[in-house]
Amino acid sequence: MFLENTVNHKEQFGWIEVISGSMFSGKTEELIRRLKRAQFAKQKVEIFKPIVDTRYHEEKVVSHDENEIRSTPVPAAANIRLLADDCDVVGIDEAQFFDDEIVTVCNDLANMGIRVVVAGLDMDFKGNPFGPMPALMATAEYVTKVHAICTRTGNLANYSFRKSNNDKLVLLGETEEYEPLSRAAFYKAMLKEKINKMKVEAEEIKQGKKDTNA
Repeated sequence: MFLENTVNHKEQFGWIEVISGSMFSGKTEELIRRLKRAQFAKQKVEIFKPIVDTRYHEEKVVSHDENEIRSTPVPAAANIRLLADDCDVVGIDEAQFFDDEIVTVCNDLANMGIRVVVAGLDMDFKGNPFGPMPALMATAEYVTKVHAICTRTGNLANYSFRKSNNDKLVLLGETEEYEPLSRAAFYKAMLKEKINKMKVEAEEIKQGKKDTNA
């Protein structure tokens, strides 16, 4: 778990904390909790999120439970470095949507003595590592992986299954678009999708042959 008091007080370096998990796992809720506690301690806190994330509010970071905190939307990771001057703590939400430079930015801030708290999806809807999150988790001092509850089995869920047929990597959405699934449920859902796709392709080939013979 992350530490807020270091042993060697002469060391001026900061650190990186990463909060990762599936959708509906409480990542943003935990991010807000840590940042609000820092604000209560009179520390200077700045929060950033990608400008594409406008689901709940254009400027605020808002959790599914409607807990919120003021933030600054930015178009690229490099903007964070410019705007985070003279901070004690920097919070970053939805880190998976940032470009790869977010890793360098977070490490630069930590090297400047800033505590960096990052939240983001560790896997995309296909179950693959998402964007810069693997590199962030590898370079962070502290990683917290939170879990949702599987909507089909009731077990712990760490996959974000997309219910729609949209194949875009970045698709903002809520319960109508995604559901958290356990490993077993995710495997079965993906297998079912693959079988259905094969059936559709076979039907299209069959239909094409009929049209050719007509």
